Amino acid sequence: MAKGKPTSSTGKKPLQAQRPSKAAPDTASLRPADGKASGNTGVKLSPEEVYRLIQESAYFKAKERGFAPGHEVQDWIEAEAEVRRRLDSRA
Repeated sequence: MAKGKPTSSTGKKPLQAQRPSKAAPDTASLRPADGKASGNTGVKLSPEEVYRLIQESAYFKAKERGFAPGHEVQDWIEAEAEVRRRLDSRA
């Protein structure tokens, strides 16, 4: 038996990305029949989802300041006001 690098041949072809079998649906067929644009204005967020949005906004406010301590409450208050304003403007 010869010594050296072991070779491995599985005989399999390399994987290739598969192409979608169907074309994307025409977006005009997905629009409401009355012709009006449908927005997310009717969607109500749960209190947990609103809390998460506020939490995320407060995090980014703290990150902008370099996470300097002592501003956590102010970050939260500003984040809460910002999220409420955005949600109210959607309605």
